[in-house]
Amino acid sequence: MADRSQRITEQVVYEALKDCYDPEIPVDIVNLGLVYGVTIVEDWVGVKMTLTTPGCGAADWITDNVRSRLMQIEGIEEADVRLVWQPAWNQNMMSEEAKKKLMFTK
Repeated sequence: MADRSQRITEQVVYEALKDCYDPEIPVDIVNLGLVYGVTIVEDWVGVKMTLTTPGCGAADWITDNVRSRLMQIEGIEEADVRLVWQPAWNQNMMSEEAKKKLMFTK
């Protein structure tokens, strides 16, 4: 299995996470700045992320979607998603692409 897990890279994980969205915002979670870190240990991947607000009603849906998307990556046997609230998310964490799409910049 080690040869399969060697293909799992942060870049592959982050690209996959660009398929995950908050259902109320038309920007992926990576460009929203919600993903704080990725840890890869052999065939296990952990994602540390936040949400735009602690009271987000879609929290379970989003984390289940992230976990499901990770499990589609070849070589991943286990995936964990941890929600954290520090640092608190703010609009400055968004990519320039996200800010433009949401009209925060011109």
